[in-house]
Amino acid sequence: MTTKQTPIGTGYGASSTAEDVIRGINLSGKIAIVTGGYSGLGLETVRVLRSAGAKVIVPTRDRNKAAAALADIDGIEIEGMDLLDPASIDAFAEKFLASGQPLHILVNSAGIMASPLTRDSRGYESQFATNHLGHFQLVARLWPALCKANGARVVSVSSWGHHFSPVVFDDPNYERRNYDRWGAYGQAKTANILFALELDKRGHADGVRAFSLHPGSIVGTGLEKHLSNEELRAAGVIDENGQPVLDPTKNLKTVGQGAATSVWCATSPQLNNRGGIYCENCDIAPLGQDAESEFHLDNNSTLTDSGVMPYAVDPDAAERLWRLSEQLIGLTFAI
Repeated sequence: MTTKQTPIGTGYGASSTAEDVIRGINLSGKIAIVTGGYSGLGLETVRVLRSAGAKVIVPTRDRNKAAAALADIDGIEIEGMDLLDPASIDAFAEKFLASGQPLHILVNSAGIMASPLTRDSRGYESQFATNHLGHFQLVARLWPALCKANGARVVSVSSWGHHFSPVVFDDPNYERRNYDRWGAYGQAKTANILFALELDKRGHADGVRAFSLHPGSIVGTGLEKHLSNEELRAAGVIDENGQPVLDPTKNLKTVGQGAATSVWCATSPQLNNRGGIYCENCDIAPLGQDAESEFHLDNNSTLTDSGVMPYAVDPDAAERLWRLSEQLIGLTFAI
């Protein structure tokens, strides 16, 4: 299998921040949409894109919470949208398209992790539905605006957690197998990477390039809400006092460091004429070992291993996921 997963030596690293990678970049006249843009890494991504002059729109299912979180950032537009509600995704996209604006940057940062088994109104497992299917539908509906930009980037925030599972095409919604919260998270994060690969293949002729990434392990973003303090301590991401352990060499990062790769993928000229790649630490990640990893909360040493799993950059799996996604949401995403 051929792969584009070769680091390019960007000069950045695990300690680089979103402010570092945006330095010298002018986004005046550019329009960005950031899902999950009112908490954690998404909020920092919004702040930094806005600081570089971009117009930023944040879709949210909780307008009051978003307004409070974004109050200190001037000029952010807040719109309603719930990734588990297909009708709300369509309504958000239709309103944006009706404005006639191009869309230069779409950062799919919203997500959930290791949640108990819940299903959306269609019966789909919530991690797969939120992290992948909702964003697949959003990109499909916003496609005319992305093409109109004459040079757009779609950035999917994945995770090292994709090592936990490939997409299980025979039962993606845990209808015939026992639910495993980490397996479900891994499958959804693998889907993020495969989606970027196939989206870039289909869309680059229209000037749309796609990227996926691992931001690092960042405590305090809300993503860890389904984990107890005991579990977080066992994983080595918080200390005995409940404070985050910060060590970028182990991918234990601040929010600013965690948002760096998202912002780099969305804006860096180092990625001009590239796409369909998975990134870590503000660089293209190498290809990892082709073996799934089990997550043991009492040993996070494997979390420092870099690289993307071969099954997550398999072009046949990417095309299969595209067809499955169209089938599950009842939408033909024809490019």
